[in-house]
Amino acid sequence: MELQVRLGREKINHLSKLILRGFLEDDRLEFYCDENDLRLDIVNILRNELEIEGEIDESVRRIIESYSKDIREGTDEWEILYNKHYHEEGKKRRGISA
Repeated sequence: MELQVRLGREKINHLSKLILRGFLEDDRLEFYCDENDLRLDIVNILRNELEIEGEIDESVRRIIESYSKDIREGTDEWEILYNKHYHEEGKKRRGISA
């Protein structure tokens, strides 16, 4: 079963700082911008991805609800359908062709 986690502003900011620290500690990377600007870009990317994830989840749930057969959430059948449609919808929304 999918674990849904809602991330608030503080958690997203904390994650952005952890990601930035990881980037800064990596000797293979060089940055030509202000660290805070980079962190804010990370925040925006995280927010956008979380928004897309939520949209995909809502869409997949609507698809499963539209089946003529009543498929209960938490059953193996529901999980299989959810994962199948989630993968397909994710590829569609992110423009992935494979």
